[in-house]
Order: sequence, then C-alpha cells, then structure tokens
Amino acid sequence: MALTPDVLNLSLREAARKVRDGSVSPVELVEASLARIAALDGSLHAFISVFADQATAVAKAMEAMARAGHILGPLHGVPLALKDNIAVQGFATTAGSKILADAISSEDATVAQRLRQAGAIFVGKLNMHEFAWGGTSANPHYGTVANPWNTSRFAGGSSGGSGAALAARMCYGTLGTDTGGSIRLPSAINGVVGIRPTYGRVSNHGIIPLAWSMDTAGPLARDAADCALMFQVIAGHDPRDPASDACAVSDYTALRDDILSGLRIGVIPGYFDAHLQKPVHDAVSRALAQFVNLGAQLVEVSIPNIQANISAQLTIEASEPSTYHQQWLRERPQDYGEDVRTLLEVGELLPATHYLQAQRYRSTLRRDFLAAFNKVDVFICPTLPFTATPLGATEVVIEHDTPEDMLGAIMRFTGIPSLTGLPALSLPCGFDGDGMPIGMQLIGKPFGEQALFNIGTAYQAVTDFHTQSPRL
Repeated sequence: MALTPDVLNLSLREAARKVRDGSVSPVELVEASLARIAALDGSLHAFISVFADQATAVAKAMEAMARAGHILGPLHGVPLALKDNIAVQGFATTAGSKILADAISSEDATVAQRLRQAGAIFVGKLNMHEFAWGGTSANPHYGTVANPWNTSRFAGGSSGGSGAALAARMCYGTLGTDTGGSIRLPSAINGVVGIRPTYGRVSNHGIIPLAWSMDTAGPLARDAADCALMFQVIAGHDPRDPASDACAVSDYTALRDDILSGLRIGVIPGYFDAHLQKPVHDAVSRALAQFVNLGAQLVEVSIPNIQANISAQLTIEASEPSTYHQQWLRERPQDYGEDVRTLLEVGELLPATHYLQAQRYRSTLRRDFLAAFNKVDVFICPTLPFTATPLGATEVVIEHDTPEDMLGAIMRFTGIPSLTGLPALSLPCGFDGDGMPIGMQLIGKPFGEQALFNIGTAYQAVTDFHTQSPRL
C-alpha cells in the first residue's frame, strides 16, 4: 500500500476507518507521524519525548491484527500524543519539569489506558508549561512551544504542545489537561477543537495535579466529531479517582447537525462582547449571526458579579498548587523555572480567608449559571479576548494601547467553566489580519457534552475554519 501524499491530513475518523478497511496501515500512519515530528519539532518544540521504537513496534502488531480482522477499538492503529503530565507506563512523566525529569511511570493514567485499549498508538509525550502552571508553554527545561501558524508567536498553554502538535499534523489527536483554560487556550490559539469536560466526567487518576478542585483532562482534535470520538473513549467513572462522577456516559459520537433551529444561545452583554481585540469581537459576532441565520436565537442573560471570576480563579489556582508543591519548593527551589517558582511562592502567602471567599464565590457563580440554563441551552463567548502574542511576551494589549498581564487576560472567559465545573468546547471561528486563529467557547449544562459536540458539528458543517492548516 503506497503512502498517500495527504495521509497526514486525514481526520482521526478517516484514519481509523482506513485502517479498518485495509486501505492504510498503522505502520504507514506512524511512519508519517514520526517523519513529521522529526522534520518540524526542532522549531516547534511540541514534544518532550518521542516513542519512535515502541510506536513502530506497536504499529506492526496493530497491522497484523487488522489483517487478521481483529480490531481493538475505534482508534485502532491511529497515532496520538499525550501531554507530559499524563502517565504512560515505562516512560518518564516530567510534567515539563526538571524535578520529575527521571520519574518513570509504573502504570498508565486511566485516560491513557482507555485510549490504548481502544487501539491508539502513542508516538510521544507533549511539551507544556512547567507543572501546567502558566499559559504560554515557555518552558525553561524543554524549550518554548512555538505556534505552527507563525513560529514567532506563542502556542498557548499549559497544553501548548498538545495544540501545536495537532495543528502541525504531527498526530491525529492529543490529550491535554485544563485547570483554568489549558485545553481551550491552545485550541483557540492553534485553530483546533478542544473540550474541557464537566468536572468529574474524565478520570484524573495518574495525572500530576495543578489545582485538584478544577483539574480535568480532555481531548484536542481537528474537528468536533474527532473530539467526540476521543471523548467517548476516555469518559466515564473511575473508582481510582475520588472526584470521578458515576453519571451515565452518553453516546457522544451519535452526532446531529440539525439542532440549531430554536436553539437558545445565552450571551452576557457588557461581558462576552466587551474588552476584546477587534478581530476577536468581529469573528465571534459573525459566528453568532450565523447561528441566528440557521434558526438559533440569542438570549441576553445577567450574571451578577461575573467580573470577579478572574480574581477567584487566580486565588484558587495559586493556593492549591502551592499546597501540592510545598515540600519541593522548600527542598529544590532552584529546580523550578523562575515564573513558576514565583507563582508558587505567592500562593503560599495568600490568606486562608481569600481562598475560602473564592470558593464561596464559585458556589454563587455556579448557582447563577445553573439558574440561567432555565432560559438558555448553551452560552457562547470568545475563548480568549486576544490572538497569539509574540514568544516571550508576558503582557498583551487588548484595548486602548494599554498592556495588561497575560494570565489574567487569558482567564477572562476560560475561568468561567473552570470555576463552575461546567463543560466547555472551543471551536475555531476565524482568523485575524495576521492569519492567526480565533476561537469561540461553547459552555454547556453539567454533563451536557453531547449538546456541545452537536452544536459544534452543526457549526462546522457550514464553516471551513477547522479544515485549514498552517503552511509548514
């Protein structure tokens, strides 16, 4: 079987189907993926480790199984990659740190185990912001992840490698983790689809934590349907994770694109449409207008005190990581990157009263959103108020030529699902004048991921932003 020139442009679903029908072999997919990584990762720094030998050996076994008619599952023979805070048995799980550089995992994380059982082949572990505590993936130990759309721009974080590797066609799907926006940010910045699940929908067992009351893992993929397929594999209760919820798993792959008629889309005037770079404002406005043209209706909703979400998010995301890192911070402070060490030290100085007030605010914000879902089916807003900034930038200009701290700006919209525990899907919805991707965020009801995938599929049936790829 000859390798087709566009094999790397296949969707995950197409690649899996071609393996099943014998028109492409797992070996061809893995070889193409590894060749792409070898050619591009010197400039992108998306990978911390590459499993070339193991992936090739597994692909050969998968090929033999497929020829014998034995298919492990819906991902049989498809190359994927995982963020390097997710354990893979027999390989280091560094979390992008020097401290864990030699920490060999004795077992798979639950999400890795479920992907493997579904037939996925892991080609490597992905670069990230150190210990997931940051939004730029400027990693002092493994290199700064660059954006494949423009390698002088950042790829977002903390799952920057997950977004960049996928956009650069190095694999067919990736896993990331999301605390304050670390799946959705790189999804938007790199022009791919990523979901933050409902808190408790996906197991955190075997994943190095950042802030355990908000952490969750989720897939990044090239379109909503690919994302749904990966999500189908990893979702569900895990008794090894005390935060795992036993709510029944839907058939996320049973997608519909005919659900927009009568869909009630919640918008929060003065917040969702304010303090945005103009290209972001215009792209999301066009997307909302397109939904309306397809039969949806916009419903204005008031969420009191929503402006406080950034402060609450930063308080919790400072306090909980500092608790986890307390011993290392005392014994090995010099082994942290300066930015992460500073954030961890700040977290130790926050009074308990601030943390508890932030948690009280979370409960109030969640109640407000749950009440609002009596009037709307989904909320739609920008994923980020800005597009990709230059590598190394710690500030961003959004309005009035005024620089502001990037971390707070990142959390303006991504922090809402993180605090409330609600699911959120980021979809590409346009490009700025420099050709950098723009994302919009769909926020759903608890365990309402099925609706988000359906809405995303319907939107992508009439747009082509998700089909475009960087020229590398």
